[in-house]
Amino acid sequence: MTFLYRDEEIRNSNSEMEEKSAIPVIDLQNFPGKYEKLLREACEDWGCFRVVNHNIPISLMIDMKAVVRSLFDLPTEIKQRNTDAVAGSGYVARSEANPLYEALGLYDIGSSQAVQEFCSRLDASAHQRKVIEAYAKATNDLAMEISRKLAESMGLNGDLFENWPSQFRINKYHFTPETVGTLGVQLHTDSGFLTILQDDENVGGLEVMNNKSGQFFTVDPLPGTLVINFGDIGNAWSNGRFCNVKHRVKCKEATVRISIASFLLGPNEGSVEAPMELVDDQHPRLYVPFTWEDYRKLRLTTKHRAGESLADMLISTQNRVNA
Repeated sequence: MTFLYRDEEIRNSNSEMEEKSAIPVIDLQNFPGKYEKLLREACEDWGCFRVVNHNIPISLMIDMKAVVRSLFDLPTEIKQRNTDAVAGSGYVARSEANPLYEALGLYDIGSSQAVQEFCSRLDASAHQRKVIEAYAKATNDLAMEISRKLAESMGLNGDLFENWPSQFRINKYHFTPETVGTLGVQLHTDSGFLTILQDDENVGGLEVMNNKSGQFFTVDPLPGTLVINFGDIGNAWSNGRFCNVKHRVKCKEATVRISIASFLLGPNEGSVEAPMELVDDQHPRLYVPFTWEDYRKLRLTTKHRAGESLADMLISTQNRVNA
């Protein structure tokens, strides 16, 4: 089964999608109209939202999913060539600890050299390589566009995120009748700034926690749209204004589930630090400056999955008064 909506149908059905979606729906073509305020509120209240009228053609999304399926069908010895560029960025095989989950990864989709190396190691065909290259560029461009619109909606320079690396991860869940009702991925936050997720258009399972109520909401598939999640770096950069959304994946049915995620991480150089415009008497500076690399290592060392490591970056009350 393929996507249910064509591009023009998505443009004409935003109100219907808003009614169906448990999370906010943002139309990227309607700026700086009503969606500017909705974008900020979605980041603050939910830490996630669904986007329509994005720059990724549905035909490319369909082609990319087909490529992803074919990559997972490769022999294990070929998939194992997808080694880590940074810890956790390469191939993850099914294991006793995670028997349902398998993944391939790429760091960084903004680097044409890294994309080419990823394709070469997996013996990608000319067609597969063309699709992966186009998808990597489109998702990286979209991450820059969303980040720019968000910064500008807050009165900031929109070009604050250039050259931030983006990690690419494609996921396959091997759900069976015996695993229905169990978790395919435990509750967690993403560690980076924001995540662009192309969910499986046929198989649900994603659940997000509302920041205010603590209640879980099911994020059902809406074909042709994308889900945006904010992570720990997004919370720190915004001086605590943006929610780093807690989410999980639950097995809903006995079938294969595919998802494609692109993570805008953090600055390659310099520290993660809230802009001065986001610090005032009502919003005192919360976090000490820290690098993305240090935070990545901290999460790996502590094995904290749900944003707990941010507490280690908090400014003490005494230091906060003097900041």
